[in-house]
Amino acid sequence: MKILVCIKQVPDSAQIRVHPVTNTIMRQGVPTIINPYDLFSLEEALRLRDKFGGEVTVLTMGPPMAADSLRKALAIGADRAVLLTDRFFAGADTLATTYALAQAIRKIQQTWGELDIVFTGKQTIDGDTAQVGPGVAKRLDLLQLTYVAKIEECDPEKREIVIERRAEGGVQVLKTKLPCLVAMLEGTNEVRRGTINDSLRAARAEIVTWSAKDAEIEDLSKCGLKGSPTIVKKVFAPKARTERAAFVEPGVTANDSAEAVLAAIFKRHPSLEEDMTKLVSGF
Repeated sequence: MKILVCIKQVPDSAQIRVHPVTNTIMRQGVPTIINPYDLFSLEEALRLRDKFGGEVTVLTMGPPMAADSLRKALAIGADRAVLLTDRFFAGADTLATTYALAQAIRKIQQTWGELDIVFTGKQTIDGDTAQVGPGVAKRLDLLQLTYVAKIEECDPEKREIVIERRAEGGVQVLKTKLPCLVAMLEGTNEVRRGTINDSLRAARAEIVTWSAKDAEIEDLSKCGLKGSPTIVKKVFAPKARTERAAFVEPGVTANDSAEAVLAAIFKRHPSLEEDMTKLVSGF
């Protein structure tokens, strides 16, 4: 099987700070990591390769420093890494990003053969839009499976895949044809550490680096800021709450404790008791 995994290098969200004056994200000095959702997709791709054979290619779009994340993916077990980097891609929103990625994926297929599955994470922790995976699928005319929690079956010979996805109110089990795009949820598997041989190979490996010209992206007006209709007007940090949590003395039984908590809540919010009473009574 030929599988491609789209990954993204993102700032470690645990260490992101917002400038108090400009209200912009302060990226300087903040370490970068592979988007956690993408790691689950990479692991799932590697499991399919281990079972059916083939190769796994990782692709990312970003500045030259994004090569570090690609080497980490190679150290985990990926076979090939492609970095799409060019000043024309700077400032891209999800629309411009999906255009550039889709063009690069077409180039990858021309170079190394048609893909069976394209994997992405559900979303990234810096943008949280969950739009890139479906956007790439639309541009490549691929069947898309989103919010995937588990791959039940995959049959490369029959060109079929069966997945389990989370949906509102339950779980869906879907079957579709290959090729397709799969966007994985978090916590769906345990990401491997990679072997020593993989780490040594990753250190020596050549990262395939493509500019917009190399990826045969002709319409640069659809890339970067020029191709991005989304405008971020303001970024701000929420104000810290000054109100402290209230302590409620527990009762002898669970019912007593529940009544004590409700009484404390209704004391703080008198109108809430009236609203809930109306709701329960059906008026």
